[in-house]
Amino acid sequence: MFTRIPLCQFITGLCFASGAALPLSAFADFKPLTDSTLSSVTGQAGVTIELETKLNIDRITWTDEGALSVNGFRLSGHNDTTLDNLKLTVDIAGDGEVLEYGFSEIARRAAAGQLDTSNPDVADALAKYSVGGSFGKAFNSGDMVIHLGATDYGDPANLNDYLRAVDFELGIDSLTTSGSEGSANLFSNILLQGYVGPTDLIIRNGGTSTRTLGNGNTVSGSELQLDTHFEITNGSLDWDAADLIFIFNFAAVGIEGLQIHNRRGNDTLGHFGMASATAKLSQGTSAGSGKSGLSIHDVEFRADIDMPVFKVGGTSIGSVQFTDFAIKNTTMMVYGH
Repeated sequence: MFTRIPLCQFITGLCFASGAALPLSAFADFKPLTDSTLSSVTGQAGVTIELETKLNIDRITWTDEGALSVNGFRLSGHNDTTLDNLKLTVDIAGDGEVLEYGFSEIARRAAAGQLDTSNPDVADALAKYSVGGSFGKAFNSGDMVIHLGATDYGDPANLNDYLRAVDFELGIDSLTTSGSEGSANLFSNILLQGYVGPTDLIIRNGGTSTRTLGNGNTVSGSELQLDTHFEITNGSLDWDAADLIFIFNFAAVGIEGLQIHNRRGNDTLGHFGMASATAKLSQGTSAGSGKSGLSIHDVEFRADIDMPVFKVGGTSIGSVQFTDFAIKNTTMMVYGH
């Protein structure tokens, strides 16, 4: 004859029986965790994402009174292959925690003797990214750090393998505007091929703090920070409309063999021949207009730009080069009207 046993009593009995099977000495090692002990227990491991993708968007349109459209947008690897060998590491930093950032992988290899520190860029990375026996950058508690690198960097002693680990291709069929007067092409046949270097996206935990920029604008201490290195090895585009950029004031311009890098001039140190861009984004208030909106500040872009084939009206007029092309001390406040 079987007797029904309530489930709670069964579980209690099972736990008691399991405990009875343990030697008494084992119980002596079990200690309750106090609040102070629990507060020191933190997760030290972040999340790693290995990514392969191809992106195609037929049309992106912004509509106001008229419309601006990006047509035939595509992002892939070279020659329309899969964009692969991408690795994202995502961490929430502890106070003063050192996480991978920028060219810290180069610093780690240099410290291990895998790279020649007589190379000025390697020596600069070793000095810049060595922090208390670790390699990277120290962050504040609660900062979210997203680092883009490669899954496989190839030969650890080969610097070129590192710099060419992630290739990309960006294509856009055309940029057009349309309105009551009809439509017009701004640019067309845009193609950019190159390599992505270390790229970092930081969401700074500044709480409710604010700071004042040099132009008087007030911005939040909690901000998104972007820092990236890249190289364009081959690019082309047709410039179909005039008066778009102050540098050239005429239409029917074609550019072939475009290269964007940082191998010439006086600001190459620490960039490994790659162009670089940094920017910070946060909520802000304009000192001039008093309007609140999206503040884009501390913007900096550094590169050398080569346009070996520069056409006007379909005919080449020679080549154009920019050395130490720099955009800096740039601030924008974006808001609706």
